[in-house]
Amino acid sequence: MSTDYAYDEEGHLWPFFVFTLTSIVTVPITYSLIKSSRNDPAAALKRIHTDYKHDQSSVVDTLRKSEKRKDGSKPWLIALVIAGWAVMGYMLYLIKITDAPVQNLWNPYDILGISESATEKQIKKTYKMLSLKFHPDKARPDAAKNETIDDLNRRYVEISKAYQALTDEDVRNNFIQFGNPDGKQGFSINIALPKAIVSDGNGKYIVLIYFALFGVLLPYLVGSWWYGTLRRSKEGVLMESANRLFKEYQDNIDEGGVVAALSSGQEFEDLFKGDKADAGLSKIESKVMASDELPPKEKKKLEDVESGPRRKALALLWAYLGRIELGDASLEKAKFQVAPIAHALNKSFNAIALAYMNTTPLLASYFASQRLIQAIPPKASPLYQLPHFNSTIVEAVEGDSRVHTTVQAFMDQPDAKRRSLVVGKGLLTDAQYKESIAYAKQLPYLRVAKAFFKVTGEKFIIPSSLVTLVVKGRFVPPGSEKVPDVTPIDLEDIDPAEDDLDAILGRKKTKKLVGKDEKGKPIYEETAESEDVYPPLASSPYFARDHSPRWHVFLTDSKQGRVAVPPFTFVSFDRPIYESDGKTPTFAMQTLKAQFQAPPQAGHYTFVMHVVCDSYVGFDTKMEVTLVVEDASRAADMKVEEEISEPEEDSIAGIMNAAKGAPTKQRVIKDEEDSDEESGTDDDEDDDTSDTNTDTEAEN
Repeated sequence: MSTDYAYDEEGHLWPFFVFTLTSIVTVPITYSLIKSSRNDPAAALKRIHTDYKHDQSSVVDTLRKSEKRKDGSKPWLIALVIAGWAVMGYMLYLIKITDAPVQNLWNPYDILGISESATEKQIKKTYKMLSLKFHPDKARPDAAKNETIDDLNRRYVEISKAYQALTDEDVRNNFIQFGNPDGKQGFSINIALPKAIVSDGNGKYIVLIYFALFGVLLPYLVGSWWYGTLRRSKEGVLMESANRLFKEYQDNIDEGGVVAALSSGQEFEDLFKGDKADAGLSKIESKVMASDELPPKEKKKLEDVESGPRRKALALLWAYLGRIELGDASLEKAKFQVAPIAHALNKSFNAIALAYMNTTPLLASYFASQRLIQAIPPKASPLYQLPHFNSTIVEAVEGDSRVHTTVQAFMDQPDAKRRSLVVGKGLLTDAQYKESIAYAKQLPYLRVAKAFFKVTGEKFIIPSSLVTLVVKGRFVPPGSEKVPDVTPIDLEDIDPAEDDLDAILGRKKTKKLVGKDEKGKPIYEETAESEDVYPPLASSPYFARDHSPRWHVFLTDSKQGRVAVPPFTFVSFDRPIYESDGKTPTFAMQTLKAQFQAPPQAGHYTFVMHVVCDSYVGFDTKMEVTLVVEDASRAADMKVEEEISEPEEDSIAGIMNAAKGAPTKQRVIKDEEDSDEESGTDDDEDDDTSDTNTDTEAEN
């Protein structure tokens, strides 16, 4: 037996080879392009409506577009994907239209032209007739059919083999076992390459191509990917930068300290290589030192930093936060470049602060994020977020007050009062004032209405149970008018039905409690599936990146200064925030939920709840909440007492209670076969919120 290798001379196999090879490259690249385009769903949303442009808006817009091209799909990569799918489509077309050669199985009955049910007598008769007709001594080639003597000889041999296969025992066994009268045969393997490619001395080039692909390119790509994963942390910053930030961490660090720590990132060394580290540094420092926005403590830190990339990065960060004009195009560009890098590094610092679980550094990290996005120095007024507001305007609003005025407090004042403060000679024009007010009325301020704890399906919280912190709030932009009152039903959190697995597992479809039947059992109605609602992109005229706002909810212990429950981050909501015009708020009640394990001991636990937005200054909420954890045995006793506290309506006590107007329970008659099952409907009477709901500050 031998093996025969044949090239695809007829061209029916190579389309399969090309299709497979192309799909190996095209499909993964296509997946990565689709995945990268869906990384930030909010990137497709509209921005806050404003025509405001500052003096350096063109520089910021250019950097944003450049970053989008960098992060987005490269044109050549898109062209490669299109070409790949085109080649795959063409190969499929060739596969469809190309007829593959059919290899007929050797069949003695077909050769003799008889049926498989023929008798031995019929086989012999047919063989004699064919052997006489096609015997080489008697048969003559048919010129019309281009027959030759060899063709006639091969036909006669085939006829003889067919006859032997049906009459000779040995030949018949070979045919039955191996499908051929001559016994076991060799087999051929077709190589899915046209013969022209590997013939005439071209084989060595094919070997070189395969070596380049699988011996050089593939190891290089895998190695680069692996080195890249080891070189960066999960927050996307260089590991060396994360190590430096770890060394800069302090338990009492503030926003200014965080900014100084972020300047240690190795990314700035890559940005300011060689002579770039000292180019224009003295000019930047002179302007920063002359500014009143930088606190003396931070000026001292800047002076203590050794010359080099870190010193320039820190000076540029303070120039950016103070909105200081540097008077040089290259320096202005660098000023806006350092802020997004620092913001990315801040994510790593936030993770470090969270690992220590100390409240002060964690809040400092979030506040630093707000300042970086809005280009406002630490401790400076939140009013700088409004268009056209500079130090003169802010001073006119705040006067000599040591407490800064928030955007909400400013917008809560009557229009006449606001105008008298900021409109006039040397202040805002009427057009600028209207633009600032319209801008403020679109900012997504989440006003918390209520926060409470609950255990789904239970009325009491017992030690170590899975507790849900429910935060109810509405987006009420500063200066909103005709804000509807909060209704009690808005503040309820209805437990899902016991059979509503979608709601229990956090899926979209939920069952809503709409009433109860005649036996007192809850009636649920399946609500329509809703999509996640994303707020507009953060309005940040000076920040050279598009950023989706995030809200972080966490609990702290004010006595110990520690984080009790780590932050839960929310980027989307369950109810529309704005109407279809993108400006008018809906004032819909939003529900934020965070689950954690209750303390192992019963008692009253008072926490400070923080709801922090990472994109806007002064839009945070801080309030006390109390978690009541009942002892398991006492909670069970309280539940029994509650169940027997209301008599049935047809009992004597029930009739007396009804006469007094007191509540009674409806009697439920159950079948005997159901007696061992879940009984009573009063356990489901209150499917809404836990009795341990915390009394919190209401909406302002």
